[in-house]
Amino acid sequence: MNEALPDVPEVRVVGLPQLTSGFDLVDRLDLPMHLKVHGPLEPLGGEQLAQLAERINLRGRGGAGFPFHKKLRSVAESAIKRGVRPVVVVNGSEDEPACRKDTVLINRAPHLILDGALLCAEAMGARTLVVGVTRESTQRSMEAALAERGLSNGRRSALRARVQRNPVRMVTGAAASLIRSIDGGPAIPPGRKVSASRSGVGGAPTLLSNAETFAQLAIAARIGPERYGNTGLYDEPGTVMLTVSGAVARPMVIEVPTGVPLRYVLQLAGAPPMPQGVLTGGYHGKWIDAATVNEAIVSRNSLDAVGGSLGAGAILPISQDTCPLGESLRVAQWLAEESAGQCGPCYLGLPAAARGLEDILGGGGPAALEAVKQVARNVKRRGACSHPDGSAMFLESTLKAFTDDLAAHVLGNGCGRPVAGVLPLFEGGRAPTGIPGGGGEENGPSRQKIYVDWTLCRGHGLCADILPEVFQLGADGFPTVAQAQVPRFAEAKALRAVRRCPALALRIEDEAPQAKAPSRNLPVLSQGRGRRALGR
Repeated sequence: MNEALPDVPEVRVVGLPQLTSGFDLVDRLDLPMHLKVHGPLEPLGGEQLAQLAERINLRGRGGAGFPFHKKLRSVAESAIKRGVRPVVVVNGSEDEPACRKDTVLINRAPHLILDGALLCAEAMGARTLVVGVTRESTQRSMEAALAERGLSNGRRSALRARVQRNPVRMVTGAAASLIRSIDGGPAIPPGRKVSASRSGVGGAPTLLSNAETFAQLAIAARIGPERYGNTGLYDEPGTVMLTVSGAVARPMVIEVPTGVPLRYVLQLAGAPPMPQGVLTGGYHGKWIDAATVNEAIVSRNSLDAVGGSLGAGAILPISQDTCPLGESLRVAQWLAEESAGQCGPCYLGLPAAARGLEDILGGGGPAALEAVKQVARNVKRRGACSHPDGSAMFLESTLKAFTDDLAAHVLGNGCGRPVAGVLPLFEGGRAPTGIPGGGGEENGPSRQKIYVDWTLCRGHGLCADILPEVFQLGADGFPTVAQAQVPRFAEAKALRAVRRCPALALRIEDEAPQAKAPSRNLPVLSQGRGRRALGR
């Protein structure tokens, strides 16, 4: 099992360092060392700053990739229109197990992040700066950096600056969650989507961006857009911070210029020469296969073009000798557990998707596959934050990337490979626990099959409403399947569909599984032949 990544793993650089300048000299750049390495920084006006961000095509490095110059102008315009001072928030809440690049920057180069944030605060006339973190190490480092600059949260301070520490949760990193916690509420999404640029902390226009984004801005402000553009691609200049883990010999955070081949980054970390797949962008990201890895370069556009995602900069290869669906199941279970528990598509949908994926591995057949697809479709664009959308994207990518393994599990007795637990989750590789609605008898292989009697079916469509994990309606209004395995977690709903069918066109039959030889993989039960009718 893969151990959890440390707060500050090994750090490497390809080419000349920018964000990681000075890392070869000291473990942490305090203010005097920071100034020796990077030099002083002159203030810029608001429009100058926006033009700089636009010329270097600076996008948010937290995952969404929103253009920074648009966000900066939106906040400034809203503040001027309303006649209020804006707020600047640095989001250093890096709570995904596979991401450490922001944590490394906060722990080792906190003043570079503060440079960018303070540039924005001064340019817009902000009087409040908040840095959101979730780890003890990042809290200590950033509080020390504020003290080194003489910044505090005192009422008489020209700029009130403080650190907001929140619990380590996936949803804590959402912008709305961080803003809510700064205002004194819980660190979970508020359930309504309001642009922080218009109404953020205390209702004021708020410039909120990822820690690396502010650090990149500070680099560009020092060296200028022309020199900044000499590194990396012409349309995505500069460097990118990546966290490389999974099936690698040396998990690391690495700064690379955009345009570097992805396979070279993997080689530096000691990944397998021919990985079975590489998860790009983290646990809200997408898988790419081994052939695609050789085509991809490190850039947002390139990874998008090959079906991957730069996302939050996490790169996770897996080897040929592990079950990709089993590895993905562990992540799906963790994602389900990370739900804030306040909206149905997330709280109910993600655990259902995880159980459906487990059902596929347990021999659930085509019905289990359709159930996972249906749940993934249902949770998208319906949550209070981006967590269900990102989780659904991960699940759909898993089903798309590993078609051979999927066929082996759905149509056969499994791929025959073990689950090594190479994708980092918890300390000691512990499996997720406490999934809402999970565990117990609801997990495991399917044991029932549901049938449609076409001589009775009248196309009422009630079965699809009650049991969407199994039934979908075709263009003619009738179910698209005549018979299907019932996922274990949906057995109660299947019985309800049978009882409520107005035409009495459904029936359920039990299937007693046959014994089979043990395998090295997750248990797969073959379909039995003994059946008995449960009723109609």
